Amino acid sequence: MNSLILTTATRLIVAILLLFSMFMLLRGHNEPGGGFIGGLIGATGFVMYAIACGTSEARAALRVRPQQIAAAGLGVAALAGLSSGLLGDPIFTGEWLMIGASGDSKGLALSTVLLFDIGVYLVVMGGILTLVFALEEEI
Repeated sequence: MNSLILTTATRLIVAILLLFSMFMLLRGHNEPGGGFIGGLIGATGFVMYAIACGTSEARAALRVRPQQIAAAGLGVAALAGLSSGLLGDPIFTGEWLMIGASGDSKGLALSTVLLFDIGVYLVVMGGILTLVFALEEEI
């Protein structure tokens, strides 16, 4: 498609969708959201870009093959799930690391739950983009 309006608007919308997908990812373990819905929203941005500019330009904008994104996400999710086993707890138990916590201040809490959500985000985004790019190239 060669619509100047669609191409220009899509670039802005993709940036907004990717930012919103990060927001949904990061709030997921406290409120509704998480890796799955964040990955879907992020993939939607690249799908829109592929519709407006073509699959080859969308692949170039992504810079990494979607299969590699999905594989990396699977590795991250597995690492998050198995890390608690290395610490002597049952597998997939949430482990927390408190950075800067002292006395009254809570500090920054990092968890394997967030790491697992990031893995799910990458698997969903990579899987959806692999499927959509393959379908679009067939047409």
